[in-house]
Amino acid sequence: MQAAPVRATAIPSLTTALRAVESLLMSSGQRTARRNAWTSVLEDRRRAQDRVEAQRVLDQSLLTRP
Repeated sequence: MQAAPVRATAIPSLTTALRAVESLLMSSGQRTARRNAWTSVLEDRRRAQDRVEAQRVLDQSLLTRP
């Protein structure tokens, strides 16, 4: 008696699973709007981090000025 062959199926990542649920619940326009909003949030965070770093460099240069 031979064992039946085992099929390996990839387990979807959490991101893939969430996107699948999202596609069922939201229209494409809503998905696009949500993704655009999240991209804007990430860009705002990056700019804020850049401002903090620039301020730190300016403050440091004022302290080391003769």
